[in-house]
Amino acid sequence: MKILSTNVFVGPNVWAGFPVIRHVIDLGVLEAWPSAKIGTAFVDGLVAALPGLAAHGCSYGEPGGFLRRLHEDDGTWMGHILEHCAIEVQNAAGTEVTFGRTRGTGVPGQYNMVYAYRQRDVGLAAGELALRLLMHLLPQALQGQVDFPFDPGFDWQAELRSFVLHAQRKEFGPSTGSLVKAAQDRDIPWIRLNNSSLVQFGHGKHQRRIQATITSETKHIAVEISCDKEDTHNLLNDLGLPVPQQRIVYSAAQAVQAAHKIGFPVVVKPLNANHGRGVSINLTKDAEVEAGFAEAEIHSKSAAILVESFVTGFDHRMLVINNKLVAVAKRVPGHVIGDGRHSIAELVDIVNLDPRRGIGHQKVLTMLEIDNQAKRLIAAAGHSVDTVLPPGEVFYLRSTANLSTGGTAIDLTDIVHPDNRDMAERAIMAVGLDVGGVDFLIDDITKSYKDIGGAIVEVNAAPGFRMHVAPSEGKPRDVAGKVIDMLFPLGQQSRIPIAAITGTNGKTTTSRMLGHIMKASGKIVGMTSTDGVYVDGKLSVKGDMTGPKSAQMVLRDPTVDFAVMETARGGLVRSGLGYQHCDVAACLNVSADHLGLAGIDTVEQLAVVKRVVIESATQTAVLNADDINCLKMADYANVDSIFYVTLNPGHSLVKEHIKAGGKAIVLEPGMSGEMLTIYDNGLHMPILWSHLIPATLEGKAVHNVQNAMFAAAMAYSFGVDLDNIRHGLRTFDTSYFQAPGRMNVFDEHPFKVILDYGHNPAALGAMADLADRLDVKGRRIVVLSMPGDRRDQDVAEAARILAGHFDHYICKADDNRRNRGPDEIPQLFRAAFLKNDISEDQISVIPNEEDAVAASLNMAQPGDLVIVFGDNSPRCWKQIIYFNASDHKTSSTQAQGGGQASVPFEDMMDGDQSMVRDARGVRLARGNVDDGD
Repeated sequence: MKILSTNVFVGPNVWAGFPVIRHVIDLGVLEAWPSAKIGTAFVDGLVAALPGLAAHGCSYGEPGGFLRRLHEDDGTWMGHILEHCAIEVQNAAGTEVTFGRTRGTGVPGQYNMVYAYRQRDVGLAAGELALRLLMHLLPQALQGQVDFPFDPGFDWQAELRSFVLHAQRKEFGPSTGSLVKAAQDRDIPWIRLNNSSLVQFGHGKHQRRIQATITSETKHIAVEISCDKEDTHNLLNDLGLPVPQQRIVYSAAQAVQAAHKIGFPVVVKPLNANHGRGVSINLTKDAEVEAGFAEAEIHSKSAAILVESFVTGFDHRMLVINNKLVAVAKRVPGHVIGDGRHSIAELVDIVNLDPRRGIGHQKVLTMLEIDNQAKRLIAAAGHSVDTVLPPGEVFYLRSTANLSTGGTAIDLTDIVHPDNRDMAERAIMAVGLDVGGVDFLIDDITKSYKDIGGAIVEVNAAPGFRMHVAPSEGKPRDVAGKVIDMLFPLGQQSRIPIAAITGTNGKTTTSRMLGHIMKASGKIVGMTSTDGVYVDGKLSVKGDMTGPKSAQMVLRDPTVDFAVMETARGGLVRSGLGYQHCDVAACLNVSADHLGLAGIDTVEQLAVVKRVVIESATQTAVLNADDINCLKMADYANVDSIFYVTLNPGHSLVKEHIKAGGKAIVLEPGMSGEMLTIYDNGLHMPILWSHLIPATLEGKAVHNVQNAMFAAAMAYSFGVDLDNIRHGLRTFDTSYFQAPGRMNVFDEHPFKVILDYGHNPAALGAMADLADRLDVKGRRIVVLSMPGDRRDQDVAEAARILAGHFDHYICKADDNRRNRGPDEIPQLFRAAFLKNDISEDQISVIPNEEDAVAASLNMAQPGDLVIVFGDNSPRCWKQIIYFNASDHKTSSTQAQGGGQASVPFEDMMDGDQSMVRDARGVRLARGNVDDGD
């Protein structure tokens, strides 16, 4: 049994609407060994190793369901077991996930095993550890048949503990985690910016950031003051707030002198450490002060050490957010209570049996440990770890009350005295923190410090939230919610509008059109495309940037207030979407491209991948009503409205949709040409004649007419007024500057040249249709290729579509042959053209793209049309514009006519397809949906 391949999906994907990991696994001989056949010892060992499996409902939907699957009939297969184990291993580390799904790939013994995760490295490690556990639980005889690197020293408990510690290093800590959860509860998006606790809340210009509990609104000078305990002490003392006496020292001898001046007992601590590190309290002897100084030096970031008077009282953490006290916790150091029967070491073990205690911050409480500090305190009391304490005697194993060292916390927020409340708020305001913790010693927090005494011993920037969100006793406090409400007050936006565009062809042009309309409407647009990432019209990163990483570049940019996300197949298949939701999503078309790659073998499977984008929309889904695969997506869209785009004014479904009050944009014939017309709730709104849109070449480029219709529909869905939509469409053209590689026209030669990046049959067919529609006095010449990773049948289909539309065909190869021979693709085209009755003298095979483009330009005569399907668009464009055609002679041939006829809606319908009518209009009903475990 082994893992063949892995995908880590960072957002919505074909398996789930959230992050999941997919392993393609091969069971090998274990395909013949379901759980019941392996034996009860295997199942019992599995449940003993991961007791939490008993709570898994699996397909039964109730606790114990998965255990039933393990035992009943033949049991369940190893891939399904691995899925549940990968989930439960994460749960054992405190990472709560529940979703999983295991389905066959179509290859015997191979499965797609999918499970949810929260942190990438933790999720991957969980899958690997789960696999190792299963393999080592197999009976010895069966292990001999399995191809797996077994470890004779495999220790499950040690491996699990190591994994838990690894998970805690990678996952958010309790404070950061609580802030992320509070943001999720308020539907505020978040992005983790590093491997630690730096997190962005909100998108684009609305973003705020946190680092643990320091926020982007926290003043740097306030943090500096709080980190300098001497400055903090002096500042509070000058305001008349209760603080202990304090001296700053630089040597052990000075520390002893300071202790005598202040008077014993004293506290010795670093000047600028936190979380109780290096703090020694209740020191009564010179030797203890010297030892305390040495301990403080280890944790101090400077040479300065503080000696201050020891104030008695219980340790309280008072949390102030946005100048208001929001939580108070009484902190008790880790301790044991004698019972007259058990030793101190045994009492520690008994305390650690509490199910609330775990490793680190795995659970509400941390396990107690007998470490060096505990041993020092035990020895100082004249005890040993074997000492049996009298019944009721409390023995503290820590001198400080931090939860991370086994302490407990009791919530006292509701009973704090008003004077103590005011004192804490004044202290934090004096330092200048927006989020701050006051460590306050007092015997009784319900009484005023003015009456019974008390002292502020520390003011903390980045205070921990764990003791407040999950106290050992008392009411949990939503302190993280107070921080999020401070960062995003009522009415404050956290999201920027997101438009997502997918489809086989036209994505980049439509994205650029929409971005142009929105920029003309006053927005600062961030856009991802196959050309690169653009911010406010300027290229930020060059390259094919249509995956999740590029989407997050846009969402992280602090200037962007509108996002246009071109979303291609590759990124969806590899990693999913780079955002959880978009406002408006469009699917332009679905046709054969990239088939035979990444398990996508049919157009219908490709449509399922592209449907992920439509399913992410929350407001509007814009769909091509002339494409049956797009039409079928409507019933999967959980949106307020469905917006159809059609070139066919007689489309029966769209007509019904319009009658029901739905939204549509239709290309309607008129006296002066064809009009882009929007319908909305019975309103009929003409937008613009298609021939007035420069990118359509006077309406002849039908594919760009359709792209313009999509851009108009999406802009309208975002509330852009019609005048701005018209202005945007009339001022957008397909110049190389505005849309490189997208139907760029060069008219400076005696012949016309069009450069396009078309690389699949549908795209080549659209340009062939354009060639037919253009008024060409001479010949039509085409330079063509397809990427080497396309199927032979795709090349043959492209040749069939192009045949008869051009007078000469120059067959080339892309620069990257993608495992094809040097001239394999052009030779495939040549053979296919010959089969489609193209004569030998109409075909040239020139594998090198530069040579092929040069040949087409040299071949062209005045009045000719040359269409170049370029791989390296910048190089091709330079060849075109710098070509010298002054010596060409005039010649002409009769232009060909014709065009592509739209397919009637009724001809697209499946025989058993039904329609749904509701408040959103009319759509095709979906088929059955397969849920996860």
